[in-house]
Amino acid sequence: MPTGEELERAYRECERITWSQARNFAYGIRLLPPVKRHGLATIYAFARRIDDIGDGDLPAETKLYQLEQARHSVGSLAGSDDPVLIALADTAERFPQVPIEAFGELIDGCVADVRGTSYQTFEDLLHYCRCVAGSIGRLSLGIFGSADPEAPVIADSLGVALQLTNILRDIREDHANGRVYLPAEDLKKFDCDLTRAEGPGAHEPQFGKLVEYEVERARDWYATGWRLLPMLDWRSAACTGAMAGIYRRLLERIAADPTAVLRGRVSLPASQKAAVAVRALTRRIR
Repeated sequence: MPTGEELERAYRECERITWSQARNFAYGIRLLPPVKRHGLATIYAFARRIDDIGDGDLPAETKLYQLEQARHSVGSLAGSDDPVLIALADTAERFPQVPIEAFGELIDGCVADVRGTSYQTFEDLLHYCRCVAGSIGRLSLGIFGSADPEAPVIADSLGVALQLTNILRDIREDHANGRVYLPAEDLKKFDCDLTRAEGPGAHEPQFGKLVEYEVERARDWYATGWRLLPMLDWRSAACTGAMAGIYRRLLERIAADPTAVLRGRVSLPASQKAAVAVRALTRRIR
């Protein structure tokens, strides 16, 4: 059993990771009271570890091995001297409603990335989004708490909305890394072939229409996901509203200039992110 000092150090490390590497989410997490803030920072710190394995430069075989090691560590948290795992074990004890097994879904999604999985239909992509982002929504809900039986499904939907936004934002970067997430049926619909060596910019007019189509799809998932906020206490709703609000604003920036994602990563300035967090605190979320 870790001492109080060891736990404090472990949570500080999780917050350090979250503040430095999950900057969009940090705006929301900072709005939580300390115990929930520590718990959610821990969820994101361990999720970041999993993501970093999948996105790293190691050989595929090594990545797959490390992902399976991460899966094993989730199933045996007790006795670890790893600060993130120490904090995760304590979080699981403090918040028994956190579905720790959902990290396995995140790992499944990262395994799909390592194996270069592509998606023929939106239903195929939806399964991936539920693995890598819906899982985080459900894990976060375990920290927030909600008595509404629909909350886990709605939290999952909000995660899907955020992941669709990520996919649009990162099209250029993903293409450079040999990854195509948009469904093949959608690419065919708009006569786009992102696997061509010249890249997605080779067919910019069609590509813009494709992005507009995907933006509308993401907006529908946000419309469902926003239903989560009234199911949460005020501080948890503010946290969720800030995190999702930043991504929703990012989606609208992409919608305003669909081909901007071909020129580089679309982002929001810190001032706009802070403004979204302030609106979330006053419940003017959107």
